[in-house]
Amino acid sequence: MAKVNERVLVIVPAWNEEKNVGHTVEEILRADALYDVIVVDDGSTDDTAAVAKASGARVLPLPFNLGVGGAMKTGYTYAQRHGYTRAIQVDADGQHNPANIAEVLKGLEHADISIGARFADVGDYSVRGPRKWAMLFLASVVSRVAKAKLTDVTSGFRAANSRAIAQYVRYYPAEYLGDTIDSLVAGAHAGLTVTQVPVAMRPRVHGRPSQGSIGSTIYLFRSVFALGLALMRGRRKVVA
Repeated sequence: MAKVNERVLVIVPAWNEEKNVGHTVEEILRADALYDVIVVDDGSTDDTAAVAKASGARVLPLPFNLGVGGAMKTGYTYAQRHGYTRAIQVDADGQHNPANIAEVLKGLEHADISIGARFADVGDYSVRGPRKWAMLFLASVVSRVAKAKLTDVTSGFRAANSRAIAQYVRYYPAEYLGDTIDSLVAGAHAGLTVTQVPVAMRPRVHGRPSQGSIGSTIYLFRSVFALGLALMRGRRKVVA
């Protein structure tokens, strides 16, 4: 039997994903025998927890919806307390392909945080309009902060080693885009290194994203605001 520090904790944040989470968990468990799966049920009002458990995951239920940031901090805290030295986030909706987990984890061989990047010449994932402009701007700024060429700083498909897990337990923001942008900026200011690995995204199996043209415009303004907050937090931490 493998030691716990050889195993990988796959953290699946889930909110009302009863139609997707079971298949996602099963795919992850089939991908590698060294993967342990926990589903952080983020206050779901459907059967997400029951479906996840029946599919082979350990379920950590939250009493009400905290958002991805709160769910992921719960997952990373579990990872640290149980001695995992590698953890990776995989979304419950099926867009992250479990077959790519090993590739994203490989980035941890030379960095503390490894991002599965959607805009790195693999697959046909694309965005247009204000959302694209926002992503390009965010990637440009965060790349300078992290001192690494990054193209997809809002991807939730990312892995962490023990140093990053410890940082996330200390500080993992729960506000809008905090789980992606703010956590990266805070990690970079804490001395963590970041890399990215090209991956192809898949469409949701059930349900559909909420971003329309109006949503994309709102995304532009909110993402820039979120980045500004992250950079201000980083400066205060450095001064302290």
